[in-house]
Order: sequence, then structure tokens, then C-alpha cells
Amino acid sequence: MKVVTAAQMTALEQASERQGVSTDTLMENAGLRVAEAARKLMGGAAGKRVLVLVGPGNNGADGLVTARHLRRWGADVVAYVVTRRPDPDPKMDLAVEYDVTINGASGDADLRALDRAVARCNLIIDAVLGTGRSRPLTGPVKDVVSRLRPTAVSGPPILAMDLPTGLNPDTGEVDPAGITADVTVTLGRPKVGLLTFPGAAFAGRLEVADIGLPPGLELEQTIDLEMLTGEWVRDCLPARPANSHKGSFGHALVIAGSRNYVGAACLAAQGTVRAGAGLATLAAPQSIHPTVAGKLTEVIHLPIPDDDEGRMHPDGAALVHSVFERYDSLLLGCGMGLSAGATAFLENLLFTHSEPVPPVVIDADGLNNLSRIPDWWKRFTGPVVLTPHPGEMATLTGTTIAEVQKDRIDCARRWAGHWGVSVALKGALTVIAEPGGMARISPFANPGLASGGTGDVLTGVIAGLMAQGLSPFDAACCGVYLHGLAAETVVQKYGNTGVLASDLVEQLPSTINSLR
Repeated sequence: MKVVTAAQMTALEQASERQGVSTDTLMENAGLRVAEAARKLMGGAAGKRVLVLVGPGNNGADGLVTARHLRRWGADVVAYVVTRRPDPDPKMDLAVEYDVTINGASGDADLRALDRAVARCNLIIDAVLGTGRSRPLTGPVKDVVSRLRPTAVSGPPILAMDLPTGLNPDTGEVDPAGITADVTVTLGRPKVGLLTFPGAAFAGRLEVADIGLPPGLELEQTIDLEMLTGEWVRDCLPARPANSHKGSFGHALVIAGSRNYVGAACLAAQGTVRAGAGLATLAAPQSIHPTVAGKLTEVIHLPIPDDDEGRMHPDGAALVHSVFERYDSLLLGCGMGLSAGATAFLENLLFTHSEPVPPVVIDADGLNNLSRIPDWWKRFTGPVVLTPHPGEMATLTGTTIAEVQKDRIDCARRWAGHWGVSVALKGALTVIAEPGGMARISPFANPGLASGGTGDVLTGVIAGLMAQGLSPFDAACCGVYLHGLAAETVVQKYGNTGVLASDLVEQLPSTINSLR
């Protein structure tokens, strides 16, 4: 699903008008969709009390349409006009016809009428400012929305129409007086600011409303930012024909682990199998081979030479090279440790032999060791996915975590283009970018994933999907989505504290099945 800036959304609406779908039609559709979302949130409309905060522009007009439908369904609706509306105002006139109560800040100097409406309502709908306003909040708008901030803890839930008032649609910056929503129903297409922190934290649960934009708008094909959806991932997943065998789904080679990080190797290998790879081989240091062999019965084992501290020895690269032709994807780095020998092993493996390297995903200490190799990005000969968290991204780029996090979408895109690889910049709302400029955003921000080993599982899933024939970029996108969706299910079961990486491993097959 395309993710847009405010200007792009305006352009889509204008293109829709040219295609014969008027702005008024889009507005009516938007108001109805939000009314339906509000009714669902309240468990019905009849007898419920709803406060709709109405702004001066189109967002306020959408809110008046919502108010009209909720009143039609039996709700007691107050439309509180925050600032002066245009005259004439057809949407206001229709709301009055349907017996919506109209109040306003202009006749409520001390805002007591607002306080009374808030105290008695079951739901507040924020229809004050939409995508057309990104300036700091001032005047009556600031006074009204500031009054609502205490309700975020103890008051009625807040549903934001399109985006919460005070949230910049393009940057995700939030005005200090801005509204914190429980649910945001964004109209037509999700806005960049809703998928960028801190804005994402103020938006609550995000829903996207279909407002009737015509399909196939030429302008939309030029937008190179998308939000991952279950439908897209389902269509991208490899087929599983009835006459398949283990060779049908590829063979992944996992090069991971060291004496201190045995678990990382096991989790990465399990991730490849749980993602559907037909075969997986774990190439781990020979000193930990007895341990990993005892834990993993479904994978093939390829012990490789290690040093006195249980990390990979540079000479081990030759052994792996001798069997490269057996594998359809390569995972490198999880738990391998950071040392001069590990760096030399990685360099020997990737850059010093003539044999082609399978599509590779590099994570964790693989990235940290890679950063020590001069001009490493110029030496790749095949497709690559890098999966850094912000700290690893800062190491690779020679910047700081703050610089990486300031604009995650731009950071992932810029460095994917510079390095000529696909980049999955991990974290809440993971961003995946490919060298040509296309980027996709995960819809998941789950604190349950903040535990050791979850990144190793993700890397394994990506390698497993690449083994089945997905391109590195698509494998990274699907892997991120499946990983996030599995985490959502696990957190629903256990809560977001104490989730184990192995919980995700166990959940993956049913997650994939639910999408299929």
C-alpha cells in the first residue's frame, strides 16, 4: 500500500477529480468510513454519546459527515466547532438537519461546554486538522486540543480522522499541544508521519480507510514508498505445490555462532527451516558443534575451523567455498563474534575466491566485521541484504545512532543506493530499501521483540525465503512482515514482557498458514 506525503495525497485527490470521482464524493466516503470505525470501536452507535471536534477545513467537513451518520444510527452527537467554518457550509447544514447538536469555541470562552461534553461522551473524534496543516498549533485550536491531553489517561478514547491534530504528516514531528489518539483512521493512503516516530506513538492503532480513490491512477505508480500488508506478502510467498519435495524449496547455508553465542546460530538456523526452506546447513565453529548438533536435529551440520577463543578461523572460508554450489542462499554473521580472525574469515569468504556467492543476508557481527573491510560495498559480486539495527547502521555508515534515527526512511534509502544492496533497517516500523530507491515500511512496532535472539530469527527467515527463490528485497520485506506478525500473535498470548526468540520460531508456521 502506497505511503504518501501531504502533497502527494492532495495530488491523488486532484487526479481523482479528473477521473470523475469528485472531492465531495471522497469526503462523503471518508466520513462514512470513519463513522463505521467509530461504531465498531464503541460496540454500536445507538444510545452512545459522541463528541466530534470540527476544524475549519476539509478535515472538519469530513467530521461533520461522520457526525451525521452516527446521529442517523442513533448516537447522541455533539459537533464542537473549534474555529470558524466557511459560509455557506453544506456539511454543517446537513448535520443540523439530522439533529446533530452544534456547539463552538467562539461561544464557550472558558471551554466549560467542551469540558461537559468530554465528561459525558463515550468517544471523541478528532476532525480538527488534516494533512493540510503542519504549522505549530495556536489560538483556539491549541486551547481546545490542550484541554484534551489529560483525557489520554482517564477519559474517553480518541479516534483521529486522517491523523491526530498536531502531527506533521510528512515528518512525524508532534506539536507539544497535540492530541494522542487511541485509533487513527487515515483516509485513502497512510501518511509518512503516521509511520515515523514520534508520530507513530501518537497515532495509536492505525487503520486505513478506502475512500474511493480510482484504481490505477498514473500518479500513484510514481510513489516509491509503501507499507507492507498481509495481502502483498501472501501474494509474494513461494507456492507449495502438492507434488513438492525438500529439493523444491531450496537449501540455505547458515554461517553463524561462536563459543559465546551458540544460541544465535541455533535460532538463525531454525528460522530458515520454519520459513519453509527445504534444507538448511549450519556451518558453525567446530568447538561448538557438539552443542548445536544436540539442539538441532532437522539441519545438516558443517563444522568449520575456529580459533582458540571459539570464533571462526580465516582458513575455514576455503572449506565453505568448496561446497558453495550446493546452496541457494547464504546467511552470515549471527553470533560470529568480532575479531581480526572473524573479519579475515568474512573477507576470504565473500571477496577472495572466483566462485559465485549465493544470495546472502548479513546480520549482527557479520556487519560489524564487514565495516572493518575497506570499500567492502564495491566488492560484492551477487545480491545482498544487510539487516542492521540502528547501532550497526551507525557503525557501517560512520555516523551516530541519533543521525540514523532522525530520518530512518531516508537513511535506509540513501545507503542502499550508495552500497548497491538491499537494507532492512531494523527497529519499530522497520524500513526495507533497495538500491533503486523503492522502500517499504513494516506496520509493526512491538516491544515484545526487544529481547536477544529475535534478530537472529528474522535473518533466518529472510535466508529461508531467499532459498525458495524470492529476490533479496522481497525476501527481506516478507521476512520482516512475517516476523512482526508472529510477534503480534505471541504478544497477544503472553504479553509484551518476557517474549523469547524461540517463541517466534514456534509461531512462524501458523503465521504463514494464516496468511495463505
